[in-house]
Amino acid sequence: MAEIHGVTSRQQATSVLTPAVAESGIPFVVGTAPVQAAENPAAVGQPVLCTNWDEAVAKLGYSDNWQDYTLCEAMYSHFKLFSCQPIILCNVLDVANMQEEVVAADLPVNKHKISLPLAALSGSITLKAANTGGTESEETLKSAAAYVNGVDYELYYSGENLIIELLENGACYDVALLNVAYAKAAPEQVKTNQIVAGIESVEYCLGSFGVAPDLLLAPGYSHDSVVAAVLAAKAASIGGLFGAKALIDIDTSEDGARTYADVLTAKNKANLVDERQIICWPMLKLGDYMFHQSTQLAGLIAQVDSKNNGCPYESPSNKNYQCDGLTLADGTEVQMTWAQANILNGQGVVTALNRGSGWQCWGDWAACYPTNRDVKDYFIPISRMFDWVAKTIINTFWNKIDQPMNRRLIDTLLDTCNIWLAGLVGSGYLLGARAEMLAAENPDTSLMAGIVTLHIYITPPSPMVQADFVLEYDVSYVSAVLLG
Repeated sequence: MAEIHGVTSRQQATSVLTPAVAESGIPFVVGTAPVQAAENPAAVGQPVLCTNWDEAVAKLGYSDNWQDYTLCEAMYSHFKLFSCQPIILCNVLDVANMQEEVVAADLPVNKHKISLPLAALSGSITLKAANTGGTESEETLKSAAAYVNGVDYELYYSGENLIIELLENGACYDVALLNVAYAKAAPEQVKTNQIVAGIESVEYCLGSFGVAPDLLLAPGYSHDSVVAAVLAAKAASIGGLFGAKALIDIDTSEDGARTYADVLTAKNKANLVDERQIICWPMLKLGDYMFHQSTQLAGLIAQVDSKNNGCPYESPSNKNYQCDGLTLADGTEVQMTWAQANILNGQGVVTALNRGSGWQCWGDWAACYPTNRDVKDYFIPISRMFDWVAKTIINTFWNKIDQPMNRRLIDTLLDTCNIWLAGLVGSGYLLGARAEMLAAENPDTSLMAGIVTLHIYITPPSPMVQADFVLEYDVSYVSAVLLG
């Protein structure tokens, strides 16, 4: 080795890491979308990360028919009403296989155009001359030559329609009636097993986008007990690492909970008692739009988290929904008093309440309440804080796995944790916190096997669910003022 004559320097890795703070308030929504109208349609069952309205429409299409296309409700709520992003959407409507034939019919041409429903599949269109009432047999009409797409007409989706526009140089430009046959998408063919498969695809989000969503929902389907159970199971462990919350709607149809008094029966019947579940009743309405409450709750949670720098320590309760009333699935208006709302809260159900300042989310308790009395399980913000801290720790120290386990490495883990936790305490996100390495949790056999256990103590603030003021008549003021 050559002699060094002079001044040199070198750098050493910092002993305290910068925490990879986990994102929060990211919904993963499973449902159906009019992908037949999408500009760049996403593959069936493939999660799609969307950061704005235009991107979501381009990949999934859009329709105001939310009963058939449930993901459109989530898109509208998240981007238009709550101005939050990102959102991950998973469409399970396979229009290539879930479709039905529409009987050929003669349709009028208006200004060289024919309007078909949005459900019509552009690749299935057959356009022929209309039956003018002559003597042609049905077989003759079926065998008649069809007009050619791109030569005689062109197709495009616009609003709630598939438009057939006749081309000026085509063979049918000036006709007033044309025979049209087509197939249409059939969202009603989506069954529970397709929704379950869509929920399972949340596992791909981390690898595909580097994002692990923490809110799982399937509006329009989560009232099904199987879907609700799968959402809860997946929320308990995404990728075997991360926890989330499953936002569940109680059924408000003719067979579901029609009044607040029916909710407890419906909750118990569907076994909605998991600590990972947040249960909602009833639906919300805004003008002519009707929302599953889980959809707006996801947007509200994301909005509240965003205002707190992505930290989920604050409850969405007593924050404004974007609605002007409560409703059942059939449009029946629901009235809600404070006493009724509190009864629902006492059974672990989130609802909405209007005390003169607009409709607000009302409820701090997860579905496990009141059976589960562990504060880290039943309080929504506390439970979410535990998941968020755990996710941050995992993301921060993952690259330390398989490094030599010595005292310097352990000190790096402890110091990084304690500095970050102290910052959370200083910001008011935690009441107190610390990280320790306890001898009782680290026997020699575990350390020899390369297993170290660090104990994290955290105390997120509980939401103040009650403020009790005692008023008393003080007689001493009478003499003090009147005889003064």
